[in-house]
Amino acid sequence: MLILAIGDVIGKPGRKALNQLLPSLRRQYGIDLIIVNGENAAGGIGLTLDTAGEMLDAGTDVLTSGNHIWMHREIYPYLDSDMPILRPLNYPPGVPGRGYLVIGKVAVVNIIGRVFIGDFDCPFRAMDALLSELEEKIIIVDFHAEATSEKVAMGRYLDGRVSAVVGTHTHVGTTDTQILPRGTAYVSDIGMTGPLDSVIGDDTDAAIQRFLTSMPHRLSVGRGKTALNGILVKVDDDTGKALSIERISQEVE
Repeated sequence: MLILAIGDVIGKPGRKALNQLLPSLRRQYGIDLIIVNGENAAGGIGLTLDTAGEMLDAGTDVLTSGNHIWMHREIYPYLDSDMPILRPLNYPPGVPGRGYLVIGKVAVVNIIGRVFIGDFDCPFRAMDALLSELEEKIIIVDFHAEATSEKVAMGRYLDGRVSAVVGTHTHVGTTDTQILPRGTAYVSDIGMTGPLDSVIGDDTDAAIQRFLTSMPHRLSVGRGKTALNGILVKVDDDTGKALSIERISQEVE
């Protein structure tokens, strides 16, 4: 089975890239499942019903998220609906939505880190609890986290227990794509699907002013050429072990 995981989609430019590229990518590689992190799809932060629908219509099978999923309250009811949208698994009980979804043979899991990002339930113990219940052999984990050390630790912790651990959140793709010793595909961060002439997707001038002045400045989405960043994982259907992992990067005007 071939599974494509796409990094944080940034605003309209990122959604445009999905619309233009997903159909051809699916045909070119024979992709069976497409997972997209959409927590920055609405104007650069959060997710709305319209932006979620647009990405699903473009060919996304599952939308994952992170700490910005709560930015637009209109999406809350749909987190408990049939729409394939995930919020991180390790939020406390009583929070809307779900942290994993089974589609066919594949369980897609969304978890969030705690280092430099927020106060959440332990993602390691949350994964232990979930894995004790899941029967699926193919399990893909989107780990939305800030600290590389926490991401690497999670990859090692889940090695041999899931098919892939792919990092999101920092918007900067890493070069450490690898198959870990027990058969789990891993990358610290997929990168973003958004404007290249930007500061991790935000307008460059506004972001620099924020650093220069230490004062709040409204950040808008950058413009210009856009890159789609994704990770393609090939998984053995019988064992759930990863057979290969490769980085996919394509640009659109």
